[in-house]
Amino acid sequence: METRLESGQDLKNAARDTKQQVTEAGREAAGRLSAAMQSAKANIQEKTTASARATDRTIRQHPYESIGIAFGVGVLIGVLINRR
Repeated sequence: METRLESGQDLKNAARDTKQQVTEAGREAAGRLSAAMQSAKANIQEKTTASARATDRTIRQHPYESIGIAFGVGVLIGVLINRR
């Protein structure tokens, strides 16, 4: 009978150890994922800012052409919407 108790206790200890290992692995994976997400967020913000600055520079260098293109796109969208 005593062997069964020891065996049962060993199983409980093994289960507890396994649970701790899985929990720790999950925490490590969550930490890596969080770091990757922060890095991706920073990268996207940098690219978006650079694109917005380039667009602003282009519009300031060619204001009349920009207005003409915007007008043309607006007319095209209006025609496509009214065809339905």
